[in-house]
Amino acid sequence: MSIYIIGYVLISIVLLLTVNFIAVRANRRKQWEEQDHISERATGHPYESNELIDATLEDTAVSEPALEYVTSAAEKRQEESSLQTIKKVKQDEPIPVGRILTVLMLGAFIAILNQTLLNVAIPHIMNDLNVSATTVQWVSTGYMLVNGVCIPITAYLIERFGTRTLFIAAMFLFTAGAVICSISTSFGLLMVGRVVQAAGAGIIMPLMMTVFLTVFPIEKRGQAMGTMGIAMLFAPALGPTLSGYIVEHYSWRLLFDIIIPFGVIDLIIAFAWMKDVIQKSNPKFDFAGFLFSTIGFGSLLYGFSEAGSEGWTSAIVLSTIIIGLISLAAFTWRELTTDKPMLNLRVFKYDVFALTTVISMIINMAMFAAMILLPIYLQNIRGFTPLESGLLLLPGAIIMGIMSPISGALFDRIGARPLAIIGLTITVITTWEFSHLSTDTTYGHILFMYVSRMFGMSFLMMTVMTAGMNQLPRHLNSHGTATSNTMRQVAGSLGTAFLVTIFSNRQEFHTADYANVVTTSNPIVSEKISALGQGLAQVAGLPSTAGNSLGVQVIYGTAAKQAAIDGINDAFIVATGIAFVALILSFFIKRVIPSGK
Repeated sequence: MSIYIIGYVLISIVLLLTVNFIAVRANRRKQWEEQDHISERATGHPYESNELIDATLEDTAVSEPALEYVTSAAEKRQEESSLQTIKKVKQDEPIPVGRILTVLMLGAFIAILNQTLLNVAIPHIMNDLNVSATTVQWVSTGYMLVNGVCIPITAYLIERFGTRTLFIAAMFLFTAGAVICSISTSFGLLMVGRVVQAAGAGIIMPLMMTVFLTVFPIEKRGQAMGTMGIAMLFAPALGPTLSGYIVEHYSWRLLFDIIIPFGVIDLIIAFAWMKDVIQKSNPKFDFAGFLFSTIGFGSLLYGFSEAGSEGWTSAIVLSTIIIGLISLAAFTWRELTTDKPMLNLRVFKYDVFALTTVISMIINMAMFAAMILLPIYLQNIRGFTPLESGLLLLPGAIIMGIMSPISGALFDRIGARPLAIIGLTITVITTWEFSHLSTDTTYGHILFMYVSRMFGMSFLMMTVMTAGMNQLPRHLNSHGTATSNTMRQVAGSLGTAFLVTIFSNRQEFHTADYANVVTTSNPIVSEKISALGQGLAQVAGLPSTAGNSLGVQVIYGTAAKQAAIDGINDAFIVATGIAFVALILSFFIKRVIPSGK
C-alpha cells in the first residue's frame, strides 16, 4: 500500500509543478498585456517599442553621448511612469475574496480535522507499532507542543513573508507531514511526520483569522468569522466519527491517506488563487522573545498535559510548569520593553479584547469537558464502540456548522453580548444536565443534550472572539489573532488536565466510599451476591460456588463503574461552574467601533 501512496504523491507533485508552470506562464502573459494597456492609459497612446524610439532619435542630429543620455532618460521616465501606474491600478484591483477564502477554509478544515482524527486510533497505533501507552501519547502531546510554539510567531511570519508565501509553506509542511505519517513503519518516523504537520497547522489558523479580519469590513466581519467557524467547530466533532469508522474497518494509516489529496488540491489552488492581502515589511527577528516563548509555552503545555495522568504534585509536572511560568514572565517583559516585539502584548490594553480573550479561554475549558469526558463515559463505561460514540457527536457538529454563519450574521446586527448571554445560558444548563449521568441514561437523551449544548456553543466561539478583534487597529490584527489562539491553546490544555484530574481524584474518592459499603459483610450486599450468583450459575451451568464468585465480580464491577460515573458527574459540575463564570463576564462585553487604521 505504501508503494501506491508514494507513487500517488509523486504524481501529485508532478501535477502540481505542471499546473504551477502553466499558471506562471499565463500570469506573465497577462502581466505583459496589462503593461501594454497601462502604458497606453498613462501616456495616451499605444506602447512604443525601443525600435521606434531608436528610429526617431536617429533622425535627429545629436551627438552619440547625447543620444545615449536621452535614450536612457526616456527609458527611465517610461519605466517609472509605468511602475507608478501599475501600482495604482493594482491598488484599485479588487481582492478575489471568494477564492482566497476557499483556499484558507479548505486548509484550515483539514488541519483542524487532523488534530482529532488520531484520538480514537491511538490503541491501534500502540499495537501496530508495539509501543507503550505512555509512549504513544506523544503522538498527541508532541503535536500540541509544536503547534503551541508555532502560533505565537505567526504575527512576525505574516509581516515578514506575506500571506501567500506563508500559507503555501504552511500547507506544504502539513501535507508533507501527512505523507511521512502515512508511510511510517516505526514510531520515530510517525513522530517526525506529526511534528512537521504541527509546524504547518500551527500557522494556518492565525493566518486565516488575520486574512478574514483584513479583507472584510467591520460591518461584515461577524458573518465572515461565522463562516470560518464551520472549519473551527465542525471539523473537531467530525473527526471522532470519521476515525471511528476507519479504525473499525481499515488501517489507521488511512487517516493520513485521506488528508493527502485534499492537501495537494489546496496547494494547487493556493498557487493559482492565493494573494497577499497584507503589506509585507522586514521586521527584525526577536530571537530572545522567540526563545522565551518556545521554552515558556512548550513547558507550560507539557506540564498541563502530564498533570492529568501524573498528578499535579509530580516532580516533572511542577518543574515544567515553574520553568514555563518563569520563561513566560521573561517573554512578557521582553515583548513589552522592545521596540519591535515578536508578539505585541500591548493588545491587552484594549479592554474588550482582553475581556473576550478571557471569556474565550473559559469557554474553551468548559467545551473540553464534553469532548474529553463523554467518550470516556460512552466507550469505557457504557461499552459503545468508537463509531457509535462518534455518531453521537456528529449531529451536534452539523448544528454548529449550520448555526455558525447565522450567529455571525446576528452578531453584525445586534453585537456579541446578547448572543454570548444566550449561548452561555444554554451551555450552563446543558453542562449541568450532563452532571446527572447514570448507567441507565439513554443514548437518545445524551444525544439531545449534546445537540442542545452545541447549539448554545454556536453563539459563542466566533462571536466573542470577533467582538474583541474588532476593537484592535488593523495593524494589530496579526498580533491579536496570534495572542488569542495562543491563549485558547493554553486554556484547552489546562482545561483538559484540570477536568481529567477532577475526574480521576473524585473517581478514587467514590471508589473508596463504595468499598466501605459494597462488602460481603454487608447483609444486603451479601444477599444480592448470593441471588445473583445462583442465577449466573444456572445460566452458565456452573456450580453454586463458581456462581457466587461471578456474582462478587459483577457487583464490584458495577460499583467501579458507578464510581467512574460519579467522577465524571463531579467533573461536569466543575465545568458548569466554569461556564457560569463566563456567563457573568459576558454581561460586560461592550460593542465597539474601531477606527480601522
